[in-house]
Amino acid sequence: MALPLPPILFEDEAVIAFDKPSGLLIAPDRRDKSRANLMDLVHEKMGPGTANVHRLDADTSGLVLCAKTKTALDFLSGQFQSKTVAKVYHALTVGVPPADEFTVDLVLKEDEAQPGRMCVVKKHGQASVTEFSVREKFPQPAGRPAFACLECRPLTGRTHQIRVHLAASGTPILNDPLYGDATQQLLLSNLKRGYKGRADERPLLTRLALHAGALTFTHPVSREKLTLTAPLPKDFEVALKYLRKFAR
Repeated sequence: MALPLPPILFEDEAVIAFDKPSGLLIAPDRRDKSRANLMDLVHEKMGPGTANVHRLDADTSGLVLCAKTKTALDFLSGQFQSKTVAKVYHALTVGVPPADEFTVDLVLKEDEAQPGRMCVVKKHGQASVTEFSVREKFPQPAGRPAFACLECRPLTGRTHQIRVHLAASGTPILNDPLYGDATQQLLLSNLKRGYKGRADERPLLTRLALHAGALTFTHPVSREKLTLTAPLPKDFEVALKYLRKFAR
């Protein structure tokens, strides 16, 4: 049974934006062509003329912008290449960063020992810069992990950039299988005093806690600035609700 298209956040004659769920690839997987992906779904439903302008990690949820014409694709791709598109992501981190506002500037390259994973190097890599703002802090008693909700503004577009930057800062993204700590989960029993739940308790959030929340770009037809947004997914909102209730 074919998957439905993700929710459409915006559409006109030139562009269409989708709210991609976590776990869905943008394009076909090089190693496993059978895995479902957004662009195959789009082409099945809308024909081959629509193309993605940028990419998100499969595990990242949120806004994906596509172009409906070759002219729009060229115009939008130029903005991503020249770094004039403003991108905003939201992340839940394990640990609270020491500063409320900080910038990470590192050189990244693919880890030769672990293909598909990025690593920080001194040289012979690609420059990467992200600005971070701590929006909410969720401290915890000693022995329990603290958490924070951050706004992330990548100024470059490297693979896994935000994930590597936060891990290198000592506050990895919650549930990051590549750069985080699998033992650090968001459990209600770690937040709520006197928790009387099930022995087989499930984490409040089970996937990578990173969401592409907004893009600001120049529209290819009107030439006016346009900001599109994707709401936080329900599981992300639920996690924040319990953090706000019990971890203040």
